[in-house]
Amino acid sequence: MFKKLFGGGNKDKAPTPQEGIQRLREVEEMLMKKSDFLEKKIESEVNIAKKNGTKNKRVALQALKRKKRYEKQLQQIDGTLSTIEFQREALENASTNTEVLKVMGVASKALKSAHNNLDVDQVHDLMDDVAEQQEVANEISEAISNPVGFGQDVDEDDLLAELEELEQEELDRQLLEVGGTAEDLPSVPTAEPAESRPAKARQVEEDDDMKELEMWAS
Repeated sequence: MFKKLFGGGNKDKAPTPQEGIQRLREVEEMLMKKSDFLEKKIESEVNIAKKNGTKNKRVALQALKRKKRYEKQLQQIDGTLSTIEFQREALENASTNTEVLKVMGVASKALKSAHNNLDVDQVHDLMDDVAEQQEVANEISEAISNPVGFGQDVDEDDLLAELEELEQEELDRQLLEVGGTAEDLPSVPTAEPAESRPAKARQVEEDDDMKELEMWAS
C-alpha cells in the first residue's frame, strides 16, 4: 500500500511536491479513519468490561486486554499522524518556496531583458542632456520675459525725484484750497465792540458808588 501511495516501485522519476502532498493527505485520511475505528473499539471493550465486571470476570479481563492493545495502536497512529502532518507542512512550505523562487526567477529575467538595451553611462549622459536643455529653456524664458528697448534706459532715481515734486505740488495745492487766499479773509474790525460800552458805563457807575460810600463813611 505504501509503495502504491509513494511510488516506491518507480525509482526513475521522483514525485512532484503536489503529488507528495496529495499522497500524504490520503495517508492522513486513512489513519484518521483507523483512529476513529480504534476509539470506537476501545469504547466498546470498556462497556463489555463494565457489564461483566461482577458477572463474568474472565470476559471483563479479556475486554480490558483488547482495550489495552487498541490503545497502544491508537497511540502509534497518533504519533504517525503527527509525523505525517509535520512532513506535509514542510513539503507545502517547500512547494510554496519553490513557486516563489520560480516567480522571482521569471521577474529577474524580465527585468534583465528590459535593461538589456540600456547602459548606465548612456542613462547618465541622457540625464545630463536633459538638465542642460532645461537650463537653456529657462534662459530663453527669462530672455523673452525681459522687455528690451521699452524704457529700460530711464534712470529710476530721476523718476522718483520727479514723483516727489509732483506730490509736493499737489500737497501745496490742497493746502491753498483749505486755507483760502488773502482776499477771501475777513477784514479787521476798526470799531469798538458793542459790548465794551456797557461794560465801561457799568465801571463808571461802580466808581461813583464807591466814592459816595467813602464820603458817607467819613
